Amino acid sequence: MNNVSSTVRIIFQPYVFRTVGKRKQLSPGIPIACRDEQDALRRIDKVKAGLGDTVGAQAVRMLVDEDAGDYGDPEILGIVGEVPKNDD
Repeated sequence: MNNVSSTVRIIFQPYVFRTVGKRKQLSPGIPIACRDEQDALRRIDKVKAGLGDTVGAQAVRMLVDEDAGDYGDPEILGIVGEVPKNDD
């Protein structure tokens, strides 16, 4: 995807444990659009330091053309803690 209208997006995806019935389940939190890579990596560092109730997180960079609905493959910038396994 090399369209002129494509932009780079940096996303921080936190994960938390939620109680479902009597079990705790790893669930995605609200994704956060970051200003730049450093912003995303600072958020990863906060999770690493144990701040808040987030048990894991991923920071990714991807090329997006929202007008066309095209989303490039995410490039992992950082991962920390409990995150879902990628079966690729």
